[in-house]
Amino acid sequence: MTNIETRQELTDEFSGIKYILSSGMRSRLLLCIYKNPKNLDDLRHDLKKPSATILHGLKELETINLVKKVKKSYELTSNGYLLTTNMIKLIDNWYSVNKTKDFWNNHDLSDLPEEVLKNIYLLKDAECVTSTTSNLSNAFNRYLKLISDANRLKIILPIYSENHFKYLTELLEKNKLESLDLVINKKILDSLKKHELFTENFLQNEKVNVICSNRDLKLFLTYSDDFMSLSLFFNDGHYDDSQILIAKDENAVKWASSLINYYKWRETWKDI
Repeated sequence: MTNIETRQELTDEFSGIKYILSSGMRSRLLLCIYKNPKNLDDLRHDLKKPSATILHGLKELETINLVKKVKKSYELTSNGYLLTTNMIKLIDNWYSVNKTKDFWNNHDLSDLPEEVLKNIYLLKDAECVTSTTSNLSNAFNRYLKLISDANRLKIILPIYSENHFKYLTELLEKNKLESLDLVINKKILDSLKKHELFTENFLQNEKVNVICSNRDLKLFLTYSDDFMSLSLFFNDGHYDDSQILIAKDENAVKWASSLINYYKWRETWKDI
């Protein structure tokens, strides 16, 4: 298939999507009967609209095979269910990005793969924590609080920071951490080896599994059983330590796990 044919197909599909989303009634009807079939009285009660308006919208959706009438109730066809599922995902993705737009703006997203970005809706309950001129360490302190309560950690760490490693070493020495999987690049590994404290109390700790990446990843990802955090680089290549995205729900942890698994299968990582 040529690029021209592909673009034409996308244009045709967009016309169909636009037909649904450009009408509040059509989209609301799909959402209203997404979980369960409903009769006209149910729809009139839920949508607070007159019967004539609702029946007109239902007729339009029946015409394009998204809704069908079974006895006295209306329900989604298979096509309608698939389209509505993805419409909900689109709405959630839009909500998620818009809610934390200050975090995503002006940051380098090149190391966030497309298949992971498509599921950004999983971060809809995330919070963007920002440092201010009156509290320059706000983001970092929130991060330290998060990891201090964790039993197991998985981290992609793209920068060398003695403060980070000192705190992780302290958690290990106090037996607060059961395990730590750490992905770093060779430069960071070499810096750790030059530091006697980190060599003996961190790299040689049996609870620590250090993995060396074959390239410099431009994301700082941390997750455990009950939280995830993400910080990124500016577009000019400098790491931004003033903003961090934090979430404590299962969906966000699932998103973080999918991100690290993406690189696990696509990159050459070497256990140290």
